[in-house]
Amino acid sequence: MKYAKLNQWLWRWHVIAGLVSLPFILVLAVTGGVYLFKDKVEAPRVKNVQKVIVTGKAISLESQREIANQNMSKLPNSVVISYGKDQATEFVSGKFSHKKSAFVNPYTSTISGKFSPKSTWMYTVRKLHGELLGGKVGTKIVELIASWMVVLLLTGVYVFWPAREGGLGAFFRIRTKLGSRILFRDIHAIVGFWMSGLLLLTLAGGLPWTDIFGGNFKQLQKITDTGFPPSWFGVGVKSVPKGELISLDKAVELAKQEKLPGKVTVDFPKHKVGVYSVSNVTMPLSGMKKIHFDAYSGEKLKTLYWQDIGVLMRARLWVMAFHQGQMGYWNFLLMLFVAIGLAVISVAGFFSFKARSWGIPEAPNNFRVGTGIIIIIVLLAIILPLFGFSLLFIGLGTYLFKVINR
Repeated sequence: MKYAKLNQWLWRWHVIAGLVSLPFILVLAVTGGVYLFKDKVEAPRVKNVQKVIVTGKAISLESQREIANQNMSKLPNSVVISYGKDQATEFVSGKFSHKKSAFVNPYTSTISGKFSPKSTWMYTVRKLHGELLGGKVGTKIVELIASWMVVLLLTGVYVFWPAREGGLGAFFRIRTKLGSRILFRDIHAIVGFWMSGLLLLTLAGGLPWTDIFGGNFKQLQKITDTGFPPSWFGVGVKSVPKGELISLDKAVELAKQEKLPGKVTVDFPKHKVGVYSVSNVTMPLSGMKKIHFDAYSGEKLKTLYWQDIGVLMRARLWVMAFHQGQMGYWNFLLMLFVAIGLAVISVAGFFSFKARSWGIPEAPNNFRVGTGIIIIIVLLAIILPLFGFSLLFIGLGTYLFKVINR
C-alpha cells in the first residue's frame, strides 16, 4: 500500500503546480500540434519558386553562384544539390532561423524566388511555442514550465497508482456515472498515466533547445567529448593551396558521386585553406555523413559517419527529431496524438478541480519528507536548474510569509 500522507502531500503539490502551469501547457500543446504541419505549409511555397521550365542549356553552377551573390543581402555559404532538371538551384546563407534561400533559374539566369523560415506564419507559431513571443524571458518561462511538467508527470503517476483493491481495471476504467468530478478526474489520470512515458520522451526532445538546461547539456557534451567531433565542422581538416580552386560544378559532381540519401548540401570553403564539405539530412539519422574535399585538388580528405558522433549528441539528435515528428509518418501521427492528448489531460484536470469547488487538497499534519524524496528532489533540481530555483523561491516566500504572520 502507498504511504497515505506522502500521497496527500504530493497530490497537493501536483494540484498547485498543475493550476499554475495549465495555461502555458495548453499553449505548448496547441502550438506544438500546429507546428507539426510546418513542412506542409512551407513545401508549397518552396515548390512554387523552385519549379522552372526547361529551356535550352543550363548555365554553370559557378555562374549561378555569381547571380546568387548579386541578389542576396548576405553571401551564400552553401548550395543544395538539385537532382531534377526542372528545379532551380537553391543557394543558402545563414543557419537555423536566420537561414535564407535564393533560387536561381539555370535557364534564364534569374532569381526565380526567395524563401526564409521567417516568411510564413509558422515562424510565429514556433516563436510562441519556444518562447511565448517573449524573447529570452519567454524562453526561460517555457523551460520552467517544461521542468515542472516532468515533476507533474512523476507525481501524477504516483498519486494515480491505484491501491491494491483497485485491481488492473483501475488502469483502464473511466467511471461515467459518479458525477463530473470523478469523470474528469479519471480522464485526466488514466490518459495521463498511459501517456506519461511518451510525454517524458517529448519533453526530453524539447529541453535541449532551452537556455539553461540546454546550455548545461552542451557543456556536458564538451566535457565528456560526446558531441560532434571537431572535424565534423572542418577543424583540423585543411586544403593544400595549389593553383586554382576547383569549380563549384566539380565539387557538386564529387558530392553526387557519394550517392548520399536525403537532402544533400555542399558548404563552400570559408578561407584559403578551407574545404568543400558535403553533408546530408536524412531519416533514419544513421544515414548522416560529412565528407570534406580538398578545395584545390578535389581529393577526399575525411569522411565522418553517424557512429563518429558522440553518444550524447546522437541521443540529442534522436529525441529532437522525435519531438518534431520528423522520423516518418508514424512519428508525425504519434506526436499529433501527444499534442491532442496533452490538451485533453490539461482540460480534464482543470474541470476535475473546478468540480471540486476550487478546493486545494490539504497538507497532511505532522508530515516530514523522507530522505528518499529529498534525494529525488535534489537530483531533479540539479538536472532541471529552473525547477531548483523555483523551489528556493517558493521556500523563501513561505518562510517570509510565516515570519510576517507571527
